[in-house]
Amino acid sequence: LIIICPSNLRKQWNQELLDKFFLPSTILESKSFNQAIKDGNMNPFNVKDSIVICSFQFARSKEAYLRHTAWDLVIIDEAHRLRNVYKPSNKIGNALKNALWERKKVLLTATPLQNSILELYGLVSIIDDYVFGDLKSFKSKYSRQLDDEDYSELRSRLQSICKRTLRRQVLSYINYTNRKPICEKFSPSEEEHQLYLWVSEYLQRPKLFALPNSQRQLMTLILRKLLASSTFAIHGTFETLIARLENLISKNETNLAEAIEQDYDTFEETQEEWLDESEEAALEVELLSDEDIAAIKSEIEDLKKFRDLAHRIRRNTKADHLFTALDKAFEQIKVLGANEKALIFTESRRTQDFLNDILQARGYEVVLFNGVNNDAKSNQIYRDWLKEHKDSDKITGSPTADKRAALVDYFRNKATIMIATEAAAEGVNLQFCSLLVNYDLPWNPQRIEQRIGRCHRYGQKFDVVVVNFLNVKNAADVRVYELLDQKFRLFDGVFGASDDVLGAIGNGVDFEKRIAQIYNDCRTTEEIQNAFDQ
Repeated sequence: LIIICPSNLRKQWNQELLDKFFLPSTILESKSFNQAIKDGNMNPFNVKDSIVICSFQFARSKEAYLRHTAWDLVIIDEAHRLRNVYKPSNKIGNALKNALWERKKVLLTATPLQNSILELYGLVSIIDDYVFGDLKSFKSKYSRQLDDEDYSELRSRLQSICKRTLRRQVLSYINYTNRKPICEKFSPSEEEHQLYLWVSEYLQRPKLFALPNSQRQLMTLILRKLLASSTFAIHGTFETLIARLENLISKNETNLAEAIEQDYDTFEETQEEWLDESEEAALEVELLSDEDIAAIKSEIEDLKKFRDLAHRIRRNTKADHLFTALDKAFEQIKVLGANEKALIFTESRRTQDFLNDILQARGYEVVLFNGVNNDAKSNQIYRDWLKEHKDSDKITGSPTADKRAALVDYFRNKATIMIATEAAAEGVNLQFCSLLVNYDLPWNPQRIEQRIGRCHRYGQKFDVVVVNFLNVKNAADVRVYELLDQKFRLFDGVFGASDDVLGAIGNGVDFEKRIAQIYNDCRTTEEIQNAFDQ
């Protein structure tokens, strides 16, 4: 048996197989793989009496070994990661599909579709390439508006290989608690609002040299997210953009994606969701005229003006309101009788550091969780955890898996607050915490549902309080919140949006793109309102 899952879930699978089923398992990564070969096992995937667990990336890198192992069953967890397998650019998906096509497989996911019905085609093709035939015929039949006949035919084709369980179907066995929303409204200072207006106008310009053409939509989305997150997040990004433009003039390369990834944990995933194959392949080669160089110099001056204003703003109004919101929420938690613990989500690592500083200054015990976890405190927590669990089966020997486990344990036992980036939105079980704060709110409803699902899940004994922030000076923000709250019902009730609405809109990325379009196209409040009404 092999379980292939995101690297952050290897430890959890290992632990739960042991705790719940008394089954031993082995986490394979480079170190343990190489050791097994030294010990004489020429195919370390071939182990007796133990289930193999490895990450998607590792499985891809060892494709040949995977193919030559006679698996009885392959389990792929968070299988939506492979939903773009029908695109040749999806390297991991294609490698796993080819290596495992002869084996029996179970694919597990709570987020099957994000962008289009083709992703369903992709997932089904991993199980059995012949259910739908080739991509072209599937597209011609199903990728337009489906009528009732197409729809029921699609359902019956899927019946034998696709099983969907809704929360309401298991209510007789599992006691789900409620969600209780708190909306903390704030009005930014004059300077903060000025910065927003400047940057918004900048992002709406027809030509920008700082953003690569093929990724302009994606980069604009991320810049808007960082702008809404904190002046600290956007300040660092202005520095990156200025450097990119200065390098353009001097004909040096700046890898913008790499620089932004330092701050924005889900860059790679968002990029894969947002770009189609034609964009992924586009390489930018620009020959600059004198006119272009003058325009670039003018753009640099604008970015410096934005950067200097961001630098002058030391107090963030939203951060001031975080304390008010925490006080209100902890009051509610007390009434419910739950642990005084809060999970705060932000989309930026720079914002995470800023919140860490102000919360610690107020006396809160804080732990950070992100895609790298290499700050001094996280490293110390990890060393202490290794000492405490020396010679026990809690240590898997996989440093990334063990460090994540150490941070979660520290949050459970010592810290009051965990500040997390999107890296914690998948596969981290925190049902001992029943207060979730969206410091930054994603526009993709599926991402929000995944975040809330960290606390609002099987094993949660209390109602979960969900805090969101709302900038009342921003007409578009107000309407986005209204949609997420009232139309998608993400923040209250027993089900959140897990049972039906996300299936109904079909895809979170598409929704996110439509929202981004409104921010980019609409100049006046009236235009914004009309676009949202549409």
